[in-house]
Amino acid sequence: MVVALFLSATTVGAGATPLPATGTVEVLFTPWDDAEGAIIRVLGKARETIHVQAYLLTSRSIAKALQEAGARGVAVEILADREMLEKSDKSLLPQLLEAGIPVWLETRYAAAHNKLLLIDAMGEQAIVITGSYNFTWSAQARNAENLLILRGNPALARRYLDNWRRHRDEAEKMNGAR
Repeated sequence: MVVALFLSATTVGAGATPLPATGTVEVLFTPWDDAEGAIIRVLGKARETIHVQAYLLTSRSIAKALQEAGARGVAVEILADREMLEKSDKSLLPQLLEAGIPVWLETRYAAAHNKLLLIDAMGEQAIVITGSYNFTWSAQARNAENLLILRGNPALARRYLDNWRRHRDEAEKMNGAR
């Protein structure tokens, strides 16, 4: 479902940044909606950059779409929770690193629990994908999750990108060893 965004820009708390209300919102709920398919379609349209912030990434389809984007010249970068990488033998981060995609691991927080994809974040048609949805098979097939695809709000995308960069600057670059 795609709906027009008609929210007012208000300040919610100390340090909150009001943003203009522009663009559209697509709302998906799993297991009923095909959130993974929606993500893959968006990744397939990326032209310049993809920034990923993941708690866990085990979806082969999403990993493949990230690799394909990198192969067609899109700059793909990933931030992930180090503890989840160490706990999961199904993490696809080593495979993505081997494919030439830079990966950083967050270690500062009890849980680096962000689930975020930024597509062409510096452009006017920037896309922000966020929600509870982990980038896993279970998130699509077994869990009750939500996913928002926010299109056409460059100020929002830049705010998310600034936060992504702040986290990356605090993270450790993955070197291929687990």
